[in-house]
Amino acid sequence: MTLAERIQQHWRAPTAVSLALTPLSLVYGLVTKLRKAAYICGVLKIYRFDIPVVVVGNLTVGGTGKTPFVMTLAEQLKTRGWRPGIVSRGYRGSVAEAELVPADGDPRHFGDEPVLVARKTGLPVAVAKRRAQAVEKLLQESVDIVISDDGLQHYAMGRSAEIVMVDGIEGLGNGFLLPAGPLREPPARLASADIRVRRGGQASAGEYSVSAALGSARNLVSGEEVSLDEFRDAPLAALAGIHRPERFFGLLRQHGLKISAHPFPDHYQFSADDIPAETTVLMTEKDAVKCGRFASDRCWSVAQVTEIPGELVDELENVIHQRGKSI
Repeated sequence: MTLAERIQQHWRAPTAVSLALTPLSLVYGLVTKLRKAAYICGVLKIYRFDIPVVVVGNLTVGGTGKTPFVMTLAEQLKTRGWRPGIVSRGYRGSVAEAELVPADGDPRHFGDEPVLVARKTGLPVAVAKRRAQAVEKLLQESVDIVISDDGLQHYAMGRSAEIVMVDGIEGLGNGFLLPAGPLREPPARLASADIRVRRGGQASAGEYSVSAALGSARNLVSGEEVSLDEFRDAPLAALAGIHRPERFFGLLRQHGLKISAHPFPDHYQFSADDIPAETTVLMTEKDAVKCGRFASDRCWSVAQVTEIPGELVDELENVIHQRGKSI
C-alpha cells in the first residue's frame, strides 16, 4: 500500500492522522484561495468562448460517476437539438497539446475515459492538459455546446454552467481539505454551483438524485451483446480498476451473479497477465477499452447506465439561455 493510500484511509472521518495533517490543509486552502482570486482579478487569464461550456465536476478526489453522467447528459442534449462536444484532461494519458480522440484511440495515449466516451457516444471528444485548448479544438468540429468531464477547479476555462456531483455514500468525507481530507475546495463551494447532483443515497433539498445501474454485457472479441441474466449459472470473475471497485462488484451480486472479485487501482493499466484464466470475466467498460487488444472471447464488458431527470436538463438549458456564452 502506498503512502497516499494509507492517508486516504483517514479521509472518511476525523482521525489522529487527519488532524495531524491539518496544517498542510491550511496551506493548501490558502494557495487554492489565492489562485482563484488571481483569476477573478485578472492576474491569471480566463479563456472565454462563444458557445456554452458546461463543467461536470466534484469537490472530492476520486470518482463520483462523472463520466457516465457526462455521456448521458450529452445524449439528452443531442436529442434536444444541441450538437455537443466533450473535453477531458485525459488522466494518465500522454497527450500534451489538444487532440481529437478517435473511437479506436489508444487509451495509453488519450486516457481510458476519453476513449470510452468517444466510442460510446460517437460525439467529438478532445483531450488536452489545458482544457481551454481542448475547447478550442472542438470549435473546429461544429459543436454548439461543450461538456467538460471534470475540470471544476480548472478556472482558466470559462464556463456557462457548473454541475457538481456528490457521492451519496461518501459525501464530503471528513470535511477537510487535502491532504487531511478528500476535498479540493471547501464545502461552501457547493453553494456557488448551478446544479448539484447526488449519486446514490438520499438527495438533500435543492439536489437532483441519480443512480447507477448495470446494462447489458458485450463480448470484447465478437461484439455480441447479452443480458446479465445469461451469466447467472456460471462461475465468474469480475475485475475493476475504478474508484471504489466494490460498487461494481456489489451491483453484479445484486443481479444474482456469483463472482470472484479482482479489484485494481483506479485507471490501472492492465496486461494479459491480469485477466483470470479459464473462466468468464466481467469488467467495467472503462477497463474494457484497455483490455481489448489482448482480450479473449471469455471477456465481457458491462455497461453502466445513469438516468438523468428531464427536470435537470431543463434547468441546465435555462441557465445556459440566461447566460449565453461562457463566463
